[in-house]
Amino acid sequence: MTNHVVLYEPVMPANTGNIARTCAGTNTVLDLIEPLGFQIDNKRMKRAGLDYWDKVDVRMHDDLDAFLKTLKPTDEMYLISKFSSKNYVDVDYTDPNKDYYFVFGKETTGLPETFMREYYDRNLRIPMSDNIRCYNLSNSVAMVLLEALRQQGFPNMETTHHYENDKLKDNYNRPERYERNLGKDNQ
Repeated sequence: MTNHVVLYEPVMPANTGNIARTCAGTNTVLDLIEPLGFQIDNKRMKRAGLDYWDKVDVRMHDDLDAFLKTLKPTDEMYLISKFSSKNYVDVDYTDPNKDYYFVFGKETTGLPETFMREYYDRNLRIPMSDNIRCYNLSNSVAMVLLEALRQQGFPNMETTHHYENDKLKDNYNRPERYERNLGKDNQ
């Protein structure tokens, strides 16, 4: 089982850099569908991804059709769209015999309508209020990807780690250091 984040014609280098960093931290493949709105060596994109680019499996696709041709019959592809009525948390992402592809649209115009209609049953929504048009792309990727990883038991990821100067290590962060007299006047 492999997770893939697929970005359709991304235009903002900082978003793509942030997403690449998330992919590095989660062992997720990053599929980029061209044309991109920036050069792959753009300084802002590299800065957002910091020094993690060598840890990301980036796969370039000439266009949407070229990407679709790479999918196997066992793969599960989901389109993330505000136009869907199916919630992304209501899908089971745990079949070990499948690879999961989460397709996100261009920041300015989203995914092509014809593509979304063709795969109507594959559209998923992240719940949000009507106060905004959409979430930031890199935040949306993190929400959906981490839900899939949560269901999968965070494969090949550390769920705990101890550092030499661990702020939560015994005797460093004793509860009594932070006890407060909440709700009562300090006299």
